[in-house]
Order: sequence, then structure tokens, then C-alpha cells
Amino acid sequence: MAAPFRLLFVCLGNICRSPAAEGVMRSLIEAKGFADRISIRSAGTGGWHAGKLPDQRMRTAAQNRGYDLSSRARQVTENDLSDYDLVLVMDRQNLRDLKSFDRASQFDSKIRLFCDFCTDHQETEVPDPYYGGEQGFELVLDLLEDGCRGVLAHIRSALA
Repeated sequence: MAAPFRLLFVCLGNICRSPAAEGVMRSLIEAKGFADRISIRSAGTGGWHAGKLPDQRMRTAAQNRGYDLSSRARQVTENDLSDYDLVLVMDRQNLRDLKSFDRASQFDSKIRLFCDFCTDHQETEVPDPYYGGEQGFELVLDLLEDGCRGVLAHIRSALA
């Protein structure tokens, strides 16, 4: 069997958006029978939350939709760019931060904005809900559910 497709989601602190993307995507690939063919992780550009569970507000919003967010935060590393087949960032600042690791631009094609895969929403970035209210976490989950369907379609075509 071929090695699994390796997918990494990245946000700022790895406690809201990227672990939620990991949970939504994990649920989707399990439901579609791709759990053995796609490996998923998440990370943050900052390391101050390393080892912590996702934000309780994000976990609650996700749990209300049936998603388990139990991964622990970690900081992205330069090696992640070579280790993963696709690295999806939540906003343009995350994109700039990761591209600063890639000084030779050898990984440009695999570092993409998550919202590029959304089809039902017009947003170009997944907004950070950390300092907002409950509705911000719901919007993030709406965007992640939309985009993860597009990501799976993209990966399925890559695996075919």
C-alpha cells in the first residue's frame, strides 16, 4: 500500500482554527473511508500553546457538531514543509510566516490558503475567533466544513 497523503493545517496558536480543521477533516475522511490513506495533523506558527488542548470554546462548538478535538498544540517546523504533501494555512499572515521558512521557494505549490478550497463561502481567510464571541467559532466551523469537502476532493484526485 502507498504511503498516506500527509496533510497539515496551520493557524497562529494551534488552539482554534487548525485543530478544528484537523477534527473536521478527520471526521470527513473516516466517514468517506479514507482514514488509512490520508494522515492529518495541525500546528501553529507560534509555540506559546504547545502541549495544550484546543480552546474550550472551539471544542464545545465542534462537539455540538459531532467533532472530537483532542489533538495537542505544537509549533510548525521547517521540516513540516518537506514532510507534508499539502500545508493549508488559515490566513495570509500564516502564509507569510510559513513562506519565510521556504527561502528557496521549493514548497510554494504545497502551501495554500485553506479558503481556496471553499465553494459555498466567499471568505478568503478563516478568521481567528479567539477574541470574539460564540458566533465566530460557528463561522469557523462553517468555513471548515465547506473547505474540507474541497480539500478531500483535491486529495482524492491526487491519490487517483
